[in-house]
Amino acid sequence: MHMMFCMNDPNFSLPLSEQAPFEVVLAALSAAGEATRLRLLALLAEAELTVTELVMILGQSQPRISRHLKLLTEAGLVERHREGAWAFFLMAQNGPAAGFARDIIARLSPGDANLLADRARLSEVRQARAAQAARYFDAQAANWDEVRAMHIPEERVEAAICEAIGTKPVNALLDLGTGAGRMLELLAPLAARAVGVDQSPGMLSVARVRLERAGLRNAQLRQGDIYALPVEPNFYDLVVMHQVLHYLDDPLRAIREAARALRAGGQLIVVDFAPHGEENLRTVHAHRRLGFGPDEVAAFFETVGLELISRRDLVPAPSEGGKLAVSIWLGRDRRLIADPVPLTAREVA
Repeated sequence: MHMMFCMNDPNFSLPLSEQAPFEVVLAALSAAGEATRLRLLALLAEAELTVTELVMILGQSQPRISRHLKLLTEAGLVERHREGAWAFFLMAQNGPAAGFARDIIARLSPGDANLLADRARLSEVRQARAAQAARYFDAQAANWDEVRAMHIPEERVEAAICEAIGTKPVNALLDLGTGAGRMLELLAPLAARAVGVDQSPGMLSVARVRLERAGLRNAQLRQGDIYALPVEPNFYDLVVMHQVLHYLDDPLRAIREAARALRAGGQLIVVDFAPHGEENLRTVHAHRRLGFGPDEVAAFFETVGLELISRRDLVPAPSEGGKLAVSIWLGRDRRLIADPVPLTAREVA
């Protein structure tokens, strides 16, 4: 909900979460008060974009666009993150100038000719991005479909995940090994802010298209190492590891890093294969582990200081033949729960 200023009301004041120091407001006004930078801010309110994509949309040189982005970023109106050799930019979601950025965009007329032309070119960029992601997905889909066909239907797994975590809203959600972004698509509607981390830029391209199609503007993607997460510790209410552990040579280390991201009382849900004997998953699909026993993940939780809340095994129905079983573990940080941390007060990633 965008804040409307009531300057004629002597008793009017913004909520504390929307207020900012004098110097922050002055820097934000200076940064936004230029035509190209205002157009950039409007575009970055719509989507995460690279410098190359912004050059294509605005038709200006790369050095010029980079200088404008630097000013917007320094003023706190735009946030930047790296994905390999690429840098992505997005209108600030948190921080003292984030509310100011949202308010500026809310006051722009959607029918402005410049903004309409920019959005039309943004649509072309999105179409090109979607086509690139589709090509990558096509190259990998056969492998994914083959693995999916080996375990119980994904619909059953997703229903069990939703049942385990419930429908209580969360401030911040973290999906590790996000892949094509399905867990974000499923769970991000519960969160004020969601972040997906994956090591593969190709997979993140697929996920980015999925999230855009789902209209999930509260979800962001980060390239990063699951053993050294590029996110703030002690912050997330819910961390998800869906079909990730079996690829890892050190699953305990990954769970330790996931637990480090949890705030007090936060929950970690791990979904993976139950033990099985399909050796071809090692050779064909790079699985390091052939599933996990019920006590193994529970021991991981205990080692990193998480309390095991529940475990559930999803076994194949008689009609599903020799499908692989899937297990779900839900753990909770044992620290006492403090007051919720407002998203405007701290950076998520």
